[in-house]
Amino acid sequence: MNWQDIKVSADNTHFLFEGKAIFNKRFIEVLKFHSPGLAPVKDESGAYHIDATGKPLYNDRYFRTFGFYYNRASVVLNEKWFHINEMGKQVYQNSFLWAGNYQENICSVRDANNQYFHIDLVGHKIYSQTFIYAGDFKDGIACVKTSEGFYKHVDINGNFLNEINFLDLGVFHKNFATAKDEFGWFHIDKQGRGVYKDRYLCIEPFYNGFALVTQFDNKKIIIDEQGNKVISV
Repeated sequence: MNWQDIKVSADNTHFLFEGKAIFNKRFIEVLKFHSPGLAPVKDESGAYHIDATGKPLYNDRYFRTFGFYYNRASVVLNEKWFHINEMGKQVYQNSFLWAGNYQENICSVRDANNQYFHIDLVGHKIYSQTFIYAGDFKDGIACVKTSEGFYKHVDINGNFLNEINFLDLGVFHKNFATAKDEFGWFHIDKQGRGVYKDRYLCIEPFYNGFALVTQFDNKKIIIDEQGNKVISV
């Protein structure tokens, strides 16, 4: 049985293989399997992880467990968040008020002062500053909210990609990111420059050269990467 073929039931209480319940057990909650074939579950004993045979990986129990990313899973114990490895061992000594999932060997966390920053695989902060918010890294770039209340993009050293401040930001996808200024949403390049002059009520990332956007009259249209209207939706 390949773990990639194991599905979560519609009510998130058990697992299915070829449409049939497996492991002879129902849980309070289950989440889907992640590489290398491990899944977070919760029953009356607490939250933990199982392998693709339904066997618990370790004896410890947590308040919540999440999926493995880069061989590390975020767990919650006594309102403290940290990461464990596939043997169930904590991978660093410190803990946080919140911890995300590792992406590109880096993870966003929130400390006791409600400040966000990123850590490496052994829990070390990868740059000196902190932020009001910090999102996941994608292709070496993450979105953060600065103490001044603006959103910016940073690299893995915590350096800003450009000096332009935004009211909101999305991650880069195929060389463009969604951004918001005082006039509305639009798309930018890595220098922070708008790729067209129009602004919208809301927008989606470009998908193979085109993006769905919503005008201020709530009408939806498709635009190309130059901002030209292609069709109404």
